[in-house]
Amino acid sequence: MIVAGAGPVGMVTALLLARYEVPSIVLEAQPRRVAVGSRSICVQRDVLDILERVGLGARVAEVGVTWTRGRTYYRDRQILEITFPEHGDSAFPPFVNTPQSVLELLLEERISREPLVTLWWGQEVTGVTQDDDGVTVSTVDGDVRGSHLVGADGQRSAVRAALGLPFDGVSFPDKFLIADIRADLGFAVPERRFYFDPPWNPGRQVLLHPQPQGVHRIDWQVPDDFDLDAERADGGLDRRIRAVVGDVDHDIVWLSVYRFHQRRAPRMRVGRVLLAGDAAHVMSPFGARGLNSGIADADNAVWKIALDRAGTAGPLLLESYDLERGAAADENLRVTGDTMRFLVPGTDAERAHRLDVLTRAADDEAAPEEIDSGRLAEPFWYLDSPLTTFTDLHAYATFPRDPGAARPPVGGVLCPDGHLSWGMRLRELVGPRFVVLTYWCSWRPADRWEHELVNEPVPLDQEEDDELVTALRLRPRSIVVVRPDGHIAGVLHEPEHGPAAPAVTEILRRATGWVPP
Repeated sequence: MIVAGAGPVGMVTALLLARYEVPSIVLEAQPRRVAVGSRSICVQRDVLDILERVGLGARVAEVGVTWTRGRTYYRDRQILEITFPEHGDSAFPPFVNTPQSVLELLLEERISREPLVTLWWGQEVTGVTQDDDGVTVSTVDGDVRGSHLVGADGQRSAVRAALGLPFDGVSFPDKFLIADIRADLGFAVPERRFYFDPPWNPGRQVLLHPQPQGVHRIDWQVPDDFDLDAERADGGLDRRIRAVVGDVDHDIVWLSVYRFHQRRAPRMRVGRVLLAGDAAHVMSPFGARGLNSGIADADNAVWKIALDRAGTAGPLLLESYDLERGAAADENLRVTGDTMRFLVPGTDAERAHRLDVLTRAADDEAAPEEIDSGRLAEPFWYLDSPLTTFTDLHAYATFPRDPGAARPPVGGVLCPDGHLSWGMRLRELVGPRFVVLTYWCSWRPADRWEHELVNEPVPLDQEEDDELVTALRLRPRSIVVVRPDGHIAGVLHEPEHGPAAPAVTEILRRATGWVPP
């Protein structure tokens, strides 16, 4: 198995493969890692669960900064405040700010202790060919052969280019100056601040995010002709920073200027080659949907590749990666596209809408809901996937699809977490097998194939597992089938849906890519 790219998505892919006892070679074009700058910093709760499967979720949360409050300002007035519960029903807080450079070092250290992962530096991909038995990747030093290839080699993906896939989309004209600044800003607790049209950056935005060790990340929207070197030379950069941090001592840790893009490859799977992360899709960072969706790509791809290698997968399983994660990419691009139209309006109508919302926000209780400074990352729902068994058509028809809405526990949705009566949390059981939860009913694997997929069912107790029973909205004689990536494959309620064993078999067959009988 081959992975192209030793960024977070590529390294998570390799470590997840190791959980399935699948060896991998990670090819990285750069000669060495340069750990500098924050880059992607915001890690979402459910992605921390994925990282915990490779032994790093708790560590990433520990070295990062947890923030539970966000404030939004228009000019010199606060117009919105949002708060998150610290943990709720999860093992992790809603968001943790851990710089991408730190996450990469933690992943690389973990890889150094994993015998099933080999990391090769200075291996630029120059070509990709494949046949019915595997994939050959050509590099500057020769060819490498594997059963499958995950291209996680970033926005300028050599794998995507070798497949001949375009990367269509748009680029936004305004630039963004990003600075990591170490300073004591006197906040009682870490919080995110978003400024619309502040006096010290008129007509544009500024975003302030906390980071570990007293560092703050500041994002300024700046004109297309912004010149960082000129700003340094004439003192403009210092004035810009002091307008945000005040008259306090500060150190500049890192500076960069970016232009944001909204792009996507038309396909995320070509034969035995799967594209993940920025190689497949790039989007504006407002809402933290880039890195988080890339790691979700890896989680989706790995169990399907493992079953395909083992000969357990049906003919639809690999193709479902493109269908499921392609739909997730489309949703993320739609949401971030709406955000960018609010932040950087391109028409008179968009500018008028933004001005109207912001000027009404201080006095109109409904207006703050229309402010779009980034709809925060969340797991996608695979309702329309060929792998999902849907038994409740009403729940499908009424499913809430708006960003941030609470999702009911139906087929395709990420299964809620919760404590089990015997001490573990449900998500600790997720992967590398399917999980079958039973509530007041019996089910056993019917044959060796089902036993290898599931091993043993997990019975829920009415009293001791009431947290999960409530979250899953179960009634007696129910069964929930959970995929290796934690998404619900199907929910059964007897006696409405017939005998349990054949129905569970059908859910498992559909979820592994076999056309149900």
